[in-house]
Amino acid sequence: MLKINKDLKTHYISAEHLTIQKIAEIIEEDYTLGLSDDAIKRITHCREYLDKKIAQSDKPIYGVTTGFGSLCKISISNDQLSQLQINLMMSHACGVGERVPNDIVKIMILLKVQSLSYGYSGVKLDTVERLIDLFNNDVYPVVYKQGSVGASGDLVPLAHLCLPIVGLGEVEYKGERMSGAEICKKMGWEPIKLGSKEGLALLNGTQNMSAHAVWALIKAERLSRWADVIAAISLEAYDGRIEPFTHAVHAVRPHQGQIETAARMRELLDGSELIKQPKVNVQDPYSFRCIPQVHGSVKDTIRYVGSVIDTEINSATDNPTVCPDEDLIISAGNFHGEPIAMPMDFLCIAMAELSNISERRTYKLVSGTRDLPSFLVAHPGVNSGFMIPQYTAAAIASQSKTLCMPSSADTIPTSQGQEDHVSMGANAGVKLCKVVENTERVLAIELFNAAQALEFRRPLKSSPVLEHVIADYRKCVPFINEDQPMYPHIAKSVEFLQNNKID
Repeated sequence: MLKINKDLKTHYISAEHLTIQKIAEIIEEDYTLGLSDDAIKRITHCREYLDKKIAQSDKPIYGVTTGFGSLCKISISNDQLSQLQINLMMSHACGVGERVPNDIVKIMILLKVQSLSYGYSGVKLDTVERLIDLFNNDVYPVVYKQGSVGASGDLVPLAHLCLPIVGLGEVEYKGERMSGAEICKKMGWEPIKLGSKEGLALLNGTQNMSAHAVWALIKAERLSRWADVIAAISLEAYDGRIEPFTHAVHAVRPHQGQIETAARMRELLDGSELIKQPKVNVQDPYSFRCIPQVHGSVKDTIRYVGSVIDTEINSATDNPTVCPDEDLIISAGNFHGEPIAMPMDFLCIAMAELSNISERRTYKLVSGTRDLPSFLVAHPGVNSGFMIPQYTAAAIASQSKTLCMPSSADTIPTSQGQEDHVSMGANAGVKLCKVVENTERVLAIELFNAAQALEFRRPLKSSPVLEHVIADYRKCVPFINEDQPMYPHIAKSVEFLQNNKID
């Protein structure tokens, strides 16, 4: 394995539980990967067992000494076992459409290494080490978004992910796109010679679906925290009431996320001059009054989906499952994406709802009510002001709604009916990530509007926490006096959410 000349932290793949938070740390802080001694022992032990079993057994073993899918009845001779695996990888590389982003590809590699390290897949040690080489050297295989039905795992995207280790496929390295053969030559790597079952172990599994889910969860958790902050600024700007966040209200309907959100809103508004002002309005619209119920439901959904994905990323998901200690090689269905496809669809709905309620608050801020000027400019008419950012938010929120049709509700048989029920989990993951990105943009537009509206409440101040957020925001996005192109400010608002964390 190529030695990395980086003074960086190293995460050693082991049997220890891998959390989504740890993955975020590994990716964001640019960790390198290594294999722990116990992982090396498990991988080696399983491979030795499989080689011995093949040598001693005259019974067909699916995917090891047979063809794949509906070709499982065709036996393969020993001298063709390696070619069988290479052919599998080449024939399954059928991806189309846009590329999977590099940050998700990197998570895919990490999750594939983690899954193979449990010692139930029968891969050789050098195969796993070459995947680690890709990760550590920021070599990104070119993987496409479309092609996986999420049943026999993510066959198509994982074929593209793993082809470069055998000198095939394509990668991106330092911004340059090149062939698998070229990157092997450039890095001084010998293409891996696959053994029996290895191609199937690399292609079976849910690492494409799971990587999309992990990426979405990391971003969703951050956006959920930002949504509370932005909603609090909007509430202040709209001259809203604090009573709906009173603990006694939520104690009688004690959903965890609802209670957490109400408490967070009280904390964010503590010390505000604005919230203490006498209120003319008896009630606020639902988009303000029901923040605990809606934002809280999103928190509960993130928590649930996170627990499911946590289980998935700490599992062996290829097929057949090789269990050396039990002397078993079993063809079953751990590659099937259903356990994570449905939760990803659920999270897609939750994140779309977060953008729905955000867009409604933006609409209220520009509506010319509660002593705010129409479209949040001092001289509306000659100035359109913040009229059109709300249009943009509405368009984005609408697109997210159309993406909420559950992918997991569909199935189309494949492989001549052998794979007659599929999860469509890869589609669920791709559209989930799109909705998460959309939600980030809608929240950024709400912040753009809320910060503008808050200035019309001066000289009264909001809470110290919110004033600090606004002060930081004003370093990159100005108050708008007269009409000007708005798209750069929206882009800066998105960057502000991406580059700043909220506790």
